[in-house]
Amino acid sequence: MDSTRAVDREWREWARRKGVDGDAVMAIAHGVRTIEVIRRVAPHLDADAEAWEIENEEANDQHGVHVMPGAVALERSIPEGRWGVVTSGTRLLASARLRFCGLAVPPVLVTAEDVSHGKPHPEPYLKGAELLGFEPADCLVVEDAPAGIQSARAGGFRVMGITSTYPASKLSDAHAVVAGLEQIQVRSNGAGKLVVEIR
Repeated sequence: MDSTRAVDREWREWARRKGVDGDAVMAIAHGVRTIEVIRRVAPHLDADAEAWEIENEEANDQHGVHVMPGAVALERSIPEGRWGVVTSGTRLLASARLRFCGLAVPPVLVTAEDVSHGKPHPEPYLKGAELLGFEPADCLVVEDAPAGIQSARAGGFRVMGITSTYPASKLSDAHAVVAGLEQIQVRSNGAGKLVVEIR
């Protein structure tokens, strides 16, 4: 799903209320755990309490959140148990947004509270691969943020960037960059492997 506008609006409103520079927040917020953003931009605040407040507000505010073109078809093209979601959001937030967009909440859902180190650290994606039962080299990560691309590459994953949040120039560390999910096609090779093609 695409929540870029909602994330921007909610973070800027939080920054205004707390007297924090909204531009400084938005320079690092996408793809990074809420608690880590707060620790960096407002170390004087109680990061745990602030993160809880922001994440709960976000989970109840879906204005501007929408399913990305091609997301449903892509999800349906991948066999069950062969994909998961690794997000910097909480389980509450991720589940709420997936359901709002009519997407399945997968059995493998790695969220902010499941890891000690968020993106750009490799731990989130390494945990996702472990839960799926695959080695990083056998996985493909689809990412919209530089922090996520750094996380995946540090873990030894192949990464495809998608320009839903940042322009292609900011995603240059990805192995490939696409404009939308509808460009990604997944099929079986008949020998138990999945083949990903860019249209």
